[in-house]
Amino acid sequence: MTTPSAAIREPDPFRVRRWSPRVRWRLAPWWARVVVIFLGARAITTLMVLGLASVQGANPWTGARPGYFEYANLWDSRWYQIIWHGGYPLELPVTETGQVAENAWAFLPVYPMLVGVVTWFGVPWNAASVVVALAAGLGAALVTYRLMSRFLEPDRALFAVVLFSVAPVSPIMQFGYAESLGLLWLALALLLLVDRRYGWLVPVLAVWAFTRPGALAFALTLGLHWLWRWFSRRRDPFPVRERVLAASATVFAVLVGFAWPGIVWAATGELHGYTATELAWRSAYIGYQELVPFTAWFQSGGWWLGQPLGTIAVLALIAGFALTLFLPAVRRLGVDLRLWLASYGLYLLAVFFPQSSTFRILAPMFPLVGALAQPRAAWYRWSVVALSLLLQLGWLLIAWGVDGRDWTPP
Repeated sequence: MTTPSAAIREPDPFRVRRWSPRVRWRLAPWWARVVVIFLGARAITTLMVLGLASVQGANPWTGARPGYFEYANLWDSRWYQIIWHGGYPLELPVTETGQVAENAWAFLPVYPMLVGVVTWFGVPWNAASVVVALAAGLGAALVTYRLMSRFLEPDRALFAVVLFSVAPVSPIMQFGYAESLGLLWLALALLLLVDRRYGWLVPVLAVWAFTRPGALAFALTLGLHWLWRWFSRRRDPFPVRERVLAASATVFAVLVGFAWPGIVWAATGELHGYTATELAWRSAYIGYQELVPFTAWFQSGGWWLGQPLGTIAVLALIAGFALTLFLPAVRRLGVDLRLWLASYGLYLLAVFFPQSSTFRILAPMFPLVGALAQPRAAWYRWSVVALSLLLQLGWLLIAWGVDGRDWTPP
């Protein structure tokens, strides 16, 4: 017979299991797990960045061996600081040959405005830019979980957040760039689209259009979404109210997508001021040329690989991407996310010149992490995370550090 004292001393198996780290992790709310995952990923990236900063030589932005916040504000980060302190030029700068030179109009105002507001509280610009980027990145991770949970089981949705957080270009979410803020608005827009809350898309698109380019690609997504719902209305009713709201959101996306080029025209008097500004960044590769849609990828292929190999490589990439959209794991993400992936891919094919910043520009295709997150085998998941971290270090080595006359901006 067990004595009372012996019963007290005997461990309670349920209590032991309940308070084990694994059980506590499973019992934690979804948002807490997302926060831990995102901050853990950022801590790993920080160690990489500090290691690279310790061997960084003097460059146009910093002295030798800069601190973290200085190192996090290389490259285009300074354009945002210029915008906050000096605004946008009313007269477009030109080169000695009369071409429009690189200038602040290539960068949208929401991110520098938010960073500037943080500096009002005494936070230096370099630190404030990282704070805003980190906060937006965490918000994007939280919304990504909600988005993925519309299609995947909780463990798979959570692993999608892991892949989002350790992605090869994820360090940009803790640098002085607007990418994480753009990803936040995009994730919100996709979640609203999937949930068919069309009215709420208007304020999100209004802010996103002045944060990062991409509203025109989303307008195409909305238009295709409207057509899909119309042709499938027999099995999925498309009420008149939703037709009107979805169509209105589509028109609004088109308007705000063209708003910034219109503002540049109004401010500078140059009708093609915005596109000329953007073209200045590719002039180092192919010189100054007119913007001809759907030619830049082939120009880039020729510059990097020569012809005909450059054209063959581009055609192979297009075919491979199209086939990817029909893979079972991608199809499981639903029609709307696939429409976004197709629309953004078409948008990039039309206007973007591929170079070293291509990997960063591809970040809005982040819903693909939902496809990569579906296998549950432990060896697969650990391997994908390890590969992502290795590629992350490679991206930092290639694109972020500055080594003399550098042809690999992020």
